[in-house]
Amino acid sequence: MIWSTLLIALREIRRNKMRSLLTMLGIVIGVAAVITMVMLGDGATASVTGDISSLGENMLMLAPGASRRGPGGVSAVAKPLEEEDAEAIARDIKGLQAVAPAASGSLLVVYGSKNWRTTVHGTTPAYFEITNHELGHGRWMNDAELAGGRPVCVIGEAVREEIFGAGEAIGESIRVGKMSCLIIGVLAPKATSSFQDPNDVVAMPLKTFQRRISGRRDVSMIYMSARPDRSTKLVKSQVELLMRERRKLAPGDDNDFNVRDMQEILETLSSVTGVLTALLGGIAAVSLVVGGIGIMNIMLVSVTERTREIGIRLAIGARGREVLLQFLIEAIVLSMFGGVLGIAVGLGLGSLAARALKMPAIVSPSIVALSFVFSGFVGVLFGYLPARKAAHLNPIDALRHE
Repeated sequence: MIWSTLLIALREIRRNKMRSLLTMLGIVIGVAAVITMVMLGDGATASVTGDISSLGENMLMLAPGASRRGPGGVSAVAKPLEEEDAEAIARDIKGLQAVAPAASGSLLVVYGSKNWRTTVHGTTPAYFEITNHELGHGRWMNDAELAGGRPVCVIGEAVREEIFGAGEAIGESIRVGKMSCLIIGVLAPKATSSFQDPNDVVAMPLKTFQRRISGRRDVSMIYMSARPDRSTKLVKSQVELLMRERRKLAPGDDNDFNVRDMQEILETLSSVTGVLTALLGGIAAVSLVVGGIGIMNIMLVSVTERTREIGIRLAIGARGREVLLQFLIEAIVLSMFGGVLGIAVGLGLGSLAARALKMPAIVSPSIVALSFVFSGFVGVLFGYLPARKAAHLNPIDALRHE
């Protein structure tokens, strides 16, 4: 009986192709919207995760901060960080894999007639280990160059392309600010993140930057990398306790520094994007309800148009549940066809949008399956009322219907 009822349902759908297509349109739009939004949300989460991972998953950054008490309160300039702070952290915090003090600035790099403004770091080779940079050509800075503050530098691939084009950079001298600097290495290219371009950088010995560019002994940031077997939250708390002690802060005083944990930032951003994805998916799902109402309206019209046919079926012995099943299956078939089309449209739109926004297109099989099942549920929910109306028609009144 189910098979014959399904064939009748398909025949009725084919008989009114345009009306059936327009009826399914609401379901198609609803399912496509849900899948597209979820794909973009998952892609955004993956993109943020990849960006932070490329910077260093276990990385922590210590920076001086400002203490502010109350709205409109007096802001006190924080004491700058020093190399000794980095040495104390490396010596006293056991859960760290590497520590690198850094002083940074945005400077103009000049070579011949070419110039390019980039970020310049005065640091140590540990900085490259912490930030997952690899050497493409040349060599790292050696101990003698670090201790003597010699004018040597390692440049990123973006800087090399802008200044030298297809030419060789190793062994050439560039002007960084007012200082001439010998290029000893070029970093291997890294994927560009939404936070910054890791290839647009020039790195030199910390003492070189302090003596010849900034003129100060302080550092702007201390980069740290926690060991894989250590919790970054635990290491962060240890660093905070050590820095409060070194900066002689009383128990009630606010920190005049801040430690940023990349894992915490990653968890926060993933949570935010997850909530936004759920919100957008929920909003898009409303259109499925609208599509279901469209199915119900069309099925009610169909019952009215086929009242005489229903009367004949009931008069020759068809039971009410058989008529109910026929119209219910028609509604389910319409909504599930719409669900299949919506899935195809949603996957296509999601892929195109992800490509346009330069983020990965991530397809969640569970969301695809849930969308298909939900479209069938919409057919049952909104098809039941018209089907029940058809099943409860009086055969005599139905036969009299014109």
